[in-house]
Amino acid sequence: MISEDERLDAVFHALSNRTRRQLIADLKVKPARVNELARPYAMSVNAISKHLFILEKAGLVERRQDGATQSCVLAPGPLADADQWIAGYRQYWTSQLDGLAQFVEAKENGQ
Repeated sequence: MISEDERLDAVFHALSNRTRRQLIADLKVKPARVNELARPYAMSVNAISKHLFILEKAGLVERRQDGATQSCVLAPGPLADADQWIAGYRQYWTSQLDGLAQFVEAKENGQ
């Protein structure tokens, strides 16, 4: 059984690469076959397949069989998990920025 930390590690690793982030954006529009996904990139189908494997390992992409055709589909659940983790820090940064804004306003008002 994979732990929550290991799952997040896999998601953030997958998201750390711009090609993989773009593949996620492509799949957000519609499911696609590997050769369709590879077309806009200056890399081989094999290289795109390796990126897709990392996305699959992170649970961000699923392959679905439709007869003789295999399509890749976005699986957004792990993105929600990553967003939830990040949200825990959003409040911290908001309060830090609010404090900075108050400091700057006080300085501008001569306080």
